[in-house]
Amino acid sequence: MQTRRKIALVLYVLVAFFSLGLGLVYTLRKTFLPYHEALLGIRWEDLTPQAQTLLLALMNVAGGGWLALFVFVMALLLIPFRRAERWARIVIPIGILALYVPTLAATLTVPAAPWYGAAAACAAAVIGFMLDAPWTESK
Repeated sequence: MQTRRKIALVLYVLVAFFSLGLGLVYTLRKTFLPYHEALLGIRWEDLTPQAQTLLLALMNVAGGGWLALFVFVMALLLIPFRRAERWARIVIPIGILALYVPTLAATLTVPAAPWYGAAAACAAAVIGFMLDAPWTESK
């Protein structure tokens, strides 16, 4: 495997494990995060049970998306990417961007939200794609 493709592989693995971490945080929490509290200006305990249920459901959806991306990226890296299959080398960064561009857009609208993780994931996908250059003929 070429050095450029190895760097792309490392970038994609980093995004996958970052996504795993986010997914676990969002699906395992029993309350919202501190920046959610800061935005709402209300403590978790002061929310109605219905609002708590809704917010946890939304957090589970977000967490599930990040967990799904982890599985998606790792499955493609372990088999078709390592075989230098062009389709996988194109689909991996597209999948990353499909989740992290809307995530970045959303976090930019929430004061104090950690937007930089989503920005880094987008940058890693673009840099990995450009380094890997799947449009070239060489494997």
